Amino acid sequence: DSIIMRNTIIGENVDMEKAIVAEDVTIGNDVVLGCGEEAPNIKKPAVYAFGIATIGEGSVIPDNVRIGKNTAIKGVTTAEDYPDGELPAGGVIVKEDSK
Repeated sequence: DSIIMRNTIIGENVDMEKAIVAEDVTIGNDVVLGCGEEAPNIKKPAVYAFGIATIGEGSVIPDNVRIGKNTAIKGVTTAEDYPDGELPAGGVIVKEDSK
């Protein structure tokens, strides 16, 4: 129930539910995408909706993080970008160096 574009690397023990992963993304080990209850997206609730976790082109997701539903991530993220190891439902991470 997910869409994964080309040149994406997915680590071991990744659990993915209703995710859209763009091209050239790297997802670390022991990552959970699309977990928990739904909440409206804090930036664009009409776009990032329907329980989908969206990962933008060229993004990096570190090991051991949980990413909720209706989320959007763009850029090279590190463990420090995920308080308590999680991006809660409706959350957004856009790194300044992202295009």
